[in-house]
Amino acid sequence: MRRTPIFLLSLGALIGSQPVFAVGTTAGTDIANSAQVDYEVAGTPVSQSSNILVVTVAEILDINVLLQSPIVPVTPGDANRSLLFTVTNTGNGTEDFTLAIDSALPGDDFDPAPATPSIFFDDDGSGDLSAGDTPYTAGVNDPQLAPDASVNILLVNDIPLGLVDGNLGFSELTATSLTGTGAPGDVFGGQGDLGTDAVVGANGGDYADTGTYILSNVSLSIVKSASVTDPFGGTEPVPGALIVYQIVVIASGSGTAINASFSDPIPPFTTYVAGSLTLNGGPLTDAPDADAGAFAGGAVTVSLGDLDSADGPQTIAFTVVIN
Repeated sequence: MRRTPIFLLSLGALIGSQPVFAVGTTAGTDIANSAQVDYEVAGTPVSQSSNILVVTVAEILDINVLLQSPIVPVTPGDANRSLLFTVTNTGNGTEDFTLAIDSALPGDDFDPAPATPSIFFDDDGSGDLSAGDTPYTAGVNDPQLAPDASVNILLVNDIPLGLVDGNLGFSELTATSLTGTGAPGDVFGGQGDLGTDAVVGANGGDYADTGTYILSNVSLSIVKSASVTDPFGGTEPVPGALIVYQIVVIASGSGTAINASFSDPIPPFTTYVAGSLTLNGGPLTDAPDADAGAFAGGAVTVSLGDLDSADGPQTIAFTVVIN
């Protein structure tokens, strides 16, 4: 099953994923019961039990693949640009899965070139390719996942030359059950956990999702820092301490980032300090009014407009108090 690419370009965090859960009772579980009939013989109560009937839960074969990366800005000739996916076993038994990349998909402007190797386990949880990540080799280190278990996977591509600003390139990750795939309800007799039957689930035992690269001659970097002042004149993050967050956004390259916007949810266990929002040292109001800033819905937002390298660093600051 394939998902259509979703084109979202934003400044901030990764696209949040929704939880996907395994299908019901664990494969191999015995469901046992018996019936009973009660009656009287000459005034004496008697009970008679049926045989004990045992039904063993079969294994559902299913998988979910979910893109975690936003659209990734790239430039012609870039190497080893990664897309992050989460692969989750949504069946009810432990299952091995194979992984595959496809970067020659219809509907885009260019085909990214899969690197060698092109699939990695995101072992360090960084969300991008790094030295500690393990390359995937089909048949050697296929992920084995218990029900509800997940693994983060990176697809890695090189970007060809000769592209123009705004070109899009797609790359797809597919995860496939090693036991088998097919139409929902297809049965692989005796091939499930503990010798149960394996039944193909709603997704067909395989699933795919697609990430997107965009050619951009401008990129935005964002760096966040914090300073703490506690009620006793120190710097310990105790209840009542103030945390001043500073975020610096810098445009680089020869192009312009159109309609750049900043958002930052206020972290749990803190309260936003009203009137503390600034942009490049100038105060911004908390209300969604004519100036660039606002605090609403539990988040700070700042409209940065069109940014290019000539604009220099854009510095946003605001304060929260630890509850």
